[in-house]
Amino acid sequence: MENKDVGLTCSNTDLEVVKKEKVRVIPLHVIDDAPEHPFCVRDDPEMEALMESISLYGVITPCIVRKKTDERYEMISGHRRKRACARLGIDRIPVVLRNLSKEEAVVLMVDANLQRERILPSEKAFAYKMKLEALKRQGRRTDLTSTPVVSKLRTNEAVGLKSKDSREQVRRYIRLTNLIPELLEDVDLGKIAFRPAVELSYLTVDEQKDVSYTIDMGEATPSLAQAIQMRRLSEDHRLDFDTITKILTVPKPNQIEKIKIPVQKLKKYFGRDTTPKEIEEIILAALEAYYRKQRKQQNT
Repeated sequence: MENKDVGLTCSNTDLEVVKKEKVRVIPLHVIDDAPEHPFCVRDDPEMEALMESISLYGVITPCIVRKKTDERYEMISGHRRKRACARLGIDRIPVVLRNLSKEEAVVLMVDANLQRERILPSEKAFAYKMKLEALKRQGRRTDLTSTPVVSKLRTNEAVGLKSKDSREQVRRYIRLTNLIPELLEDVDLGKIAFRPAVELSYLTVDEQKDVSYTIDMGEATPSLAQAIQMRRLSEDHRLDFDTITKILTVPKPNQIEKIKIPVQKLKKYFGRDTTPKEIEEIILAALEAYYRKQRKQQNT
């Protein structure tokens, strides 16, 4: 029968290894998620498809766990399958127990999840960072039974092996972890392109907050050239809020014409903690009140 387990995250080679290992069935409640697991487990259409597969065929591919203390286990590969089983009311799941160090567990967890079809830039960024740090620690240790990959390759090259990303691309992804949450969310949503986001990651936290505020207020999207310009000004300590606004409000080719109010004109009416959505609602309410007043004057 064709393997229809849409939750499969292992490569064919890894799957063959799993098949040869002893499979045991353990309760879900004794399995903890991997610490700082960078991949989101979403209740989305892919999860619904996985649940349908499991309800029909069961969990075809066993999860991979490692033993913790107090008879508990840590999930290495299989977080989505665990979630699907929990939603289906299935309280036990097949697993393969691996004797792994913390570093080996991180590397395996990242490599397994990088095989997924849909991965957000933020997920990949933090996954690469975790794997890089694990490989560096692994390279310093002498008590590991496996030969450290880092001894043969430059660490950034080793990080990208499973996903085929180059050393430079790995470095760029890891840079995204320096973005503030608001900008990183914009990258995940596609509002900011990948390369401009990498350049923005070199700005200070306060400068990034100003960029995020200006983007939301003016619906401006930084181009690569604009992001590079802001990074250079930041490095020279010449980047301030007004400069960011001027850079981002420069019209771009083929940009759809919109009615925009300069941020400087709105600042005196709203605090910095006021969200763009709140500002929009206040302005629309004020316009509605003005419109009603005008209509009333016309009818008198």
